[in-house]
Amino acid sequence: MIHRKLAESTWQEVRAAGARGIALLPIGSQEQHAAHLPMGTDTLLAEAVLDRATALLAQDDGTPELVRLPALPFGHSPHHLFAAAVSLGAATLGAVLDDVLDSLATSGYRRVMVVNGHGGNDEIMRLAVKRFALRRDVTAAACSYWTVTSGEDDAERPEVTPGHAGWFETSLMLAAHPHLVRTPVPPRPPVEPPPLFDNPPCPGLTVERHGEWARVGGATDDASSADAARGHRLLEARAAGLAHVIRAFDAATR
Repeated sequence: MIHRKLAESTWQEVRAAGARGIALLPIGSQEQHAAHLPMGTDTLLAEAVLDRATALLAQDDGTPELVRLPALPFGHSPHHLFAAAVSLGAATLGAVLDDVLDSLATSGYRRVMVVNGHGGNDEIMRLAVKRFALRRDVTAAACSYWTVTSGEDDAERPEVTPGHAGWFETSLMLAAHPHLVRTPVPPRPPVEPPPLFDNPPCPGLTVERHGEWARVGGATDDASSADAARGHRLLEARAAGLAHVIRAFDAATR
């Protein structure tokens, strides 16, 4: 497998790769992650999972050429503006993705995958990919990194995955960027009543109640029990899952 970085490639290399390979676009956010994680956590984790996935794919003989785009560092985060965020409106983020994806098609790419690290981007990203394939002769895909896994990880806690600034993200950051985690991580005090955005009263129902993010202090669950060892296993499981997704996308679109 050839793995290129777009920013470090010439236009001739990019044009040749576009005709036969897959462009990978990580997207994230800049927003509050409680008192112990940095603003760029979502972007950093999307990149970390993609880095590890491409390293796994480098061991494959039949994987196509992959071209890694720089991460889009800003996302849709109005629900975090109570504390701090750099947020794009939904229409703005959709328009940015439209322009980036159209640029890739014009530059010769016929296969593109978006890898997301922020929950607020998910619906917007998926709509952008659908619009892209309707207007251009391309095949496009999208996923959020926490939804893909090897399924062989004993570190999982599905009740708090992915959460926000909680056990899952903190464990991953302790594995990927331990120097950026402010320790010791304080325990999160119980919140009553529990927020509805993260625990709806009925499966399949989306519920949003005004002011809840500020009321819960910006985190969905207690991160004080997070640890690097489990974070490494979580990272490996997500990277293996993403590598599998890229292989499957390639096999279905050659």
